[in-house]
Amino acid sequence: MLLGATAIEDKLQQGVPETIALLTLANIKIWVLTGDKQETAVNIGYSCKMLTDDMTEVFIVTGHTVLEVREELRKAREKMVDSRTVGNGFTYQEKLSSSKLTSVLEAVAGEYALVINGHSLAHALEADMELEFLETACACKAVICCRVTPLQKAQVVELVKKYKKAVTLAIGDGANDVSMIKTAHIGVGISGQEGIQAVLASDYSFSQFKFLQRLLLVHGRWSYLRMCKFLCYFFYKNFAFTMVHFWFGFFCGFSAQTVYDQYFITLYNIVYTSLPVLAMGVFDQDVPEQRSMEYPKLYEPGQLNLLFNKREFFICIAQGIYTSVLMFFIPYGVFAEATRDDGTQLADYQSFAVTVATSWPSLQPLAVYFAILFAMHSNGLFDMFPNQFRFVGNAQNTLAQPTVWLTIALTTVVCVMPVVAFRFLRLSLKPDLSDTLVRKKQKAQHRCMRRVGRTGSRRSGYAFSHQEGFGELIMSGKNMRLSSLALSGFTARSSSSWIESLRRKKSDSASSPSGGTDKPLKG
Repeated sequence: MLLGATAIEDKLQQGVPETIALLTLANIKIWVLTGDKQETAVNIGYSCKMLTDDMTEVFIVTGHTVLEVREELRKAREKMVDSRTVGNGFTYQEKLSSSKLTSVLEAVAGEYALVINGHSLAHALEADMELEFLETACACKAVICCRVTPLQKAQVVELVKKYKKAVTLAIGDGANDVSMIKTAHIGVGISGQEGIQAVLASDYSFSQFKFLQRLLLVHGRWSYLRMCKFLCYFFYKNFAFTMVHFWFGFFCGFSAQTVYDQYFITLYNIVYTSLPVLAMGVFDQDVPEQRSMEYPKLYEPGQLNLLFNKREFFICIAQGIYTSVLMFFIPYGVFAEATRDDGTQLADYQSFAVTVATSWPSLQPLAVYFAILFAMHSNGLFDMFPNQFRFVGNAQNTLAQPTVWLTIALTTVVCVMPVVAFRFLRLSLKPDLSDTLVRKKQKAQHRCMRRVGRTGSRRSGYAFSHQEGFGELIMSGKNMRLSSLALSGFTARSSSSWIESLRRKKSDSASSPSGGTDKPLKG
């Protein structure tokens, strides 16, 4: 005897199909790992637009034995890949390298999808068949694993991490998704009706699946961009800062004498060069967030590691060494023959240290730097700490010489000019997508500024449709469902006369010579 039943309503949130379509355009592979039945999972796949009627074929793997699953996967690969490619000395039992996987996937033509249930997935995840399953699944545009256990969800994520060397993200809303969320590189929990277990186990949490597109395409992309610039900047400035001591060692007999003042060395990373990175981490946006959502291809540089890799690392080192050479030898060459206004020799240790330190092209907070510099060479600090601040008035005497300022300007310009020239040539000869969007935005702003002098716009503030609207349906009254309380306030006679009056007014307006009023309708 059935006493009763209870259930939780499980349906797609708003914006799920649009989010999946947007992430797909960003070259992000999306797999669905669910515990629902096969029919429900397939319906969900069509609802969220992962499965479409335009696909070449949807492979459904439902084998109950190892041989059946292997045969179904083999038939799926034969349909996707030419027999010539499959039989070209390629064995699925060996561990596939990335080059072999790429060569097989490039031969696939058309869009395919793979649906596999939990019983078949248990055989597909065995050691002698997991590579066949992975290759078949990676060749498909959409993969749906239905009726799977929480452990199988984690195993699928681990399989992709092991052989594809890809960054994985797992998103779920229930306790059965915790193992999958913890296995992935990045775990995202949705705070829904199934508890907060997924939220507690995740790295990021939100209430709507559609927020995933902003997490990845906007904040994730900005975070990657800022992190790459941060690393390049720190490698560059630290190599340039350190190599100056190395060049100075040839002239001081490698006696461990520093070319900078000891307090400049202490405050270099804490004060002088920390503000640019802090400002960049807070404000740096190459394109607005609306552009990041409109052009998902902007996300691909992070997937391909284009902004920070071994090549970029060695470029930063080379730039740092180049800067250190110029920062040391240009002041050294000038000070070898330079004199002060009174004819005395300009070359002394403290004047050289002040000149080299002030020549830093990445020294952004100049007001803070000069305030600290003059304070350290002041009489007040010397009176309080005579053993620590012995060079009284050195900064004032050094920076009062025009030769020093010309040396600082020359060193800064020569250090910065190659970077500016390289960026100009790159924007002109080989711009990327973000550069193109920034250029379009600047042209659009320029056109808007040129139109500021117009007295008014010729465009109307009302929109008219050339298709037949819903006026006939509204006038008929068929779509009006009044409650019993509202119906009690109207009699049948008054209701019918009200509708008839509206129909009569419509017929009168249609029979008029002008076809209606001359004024625009407000709707």
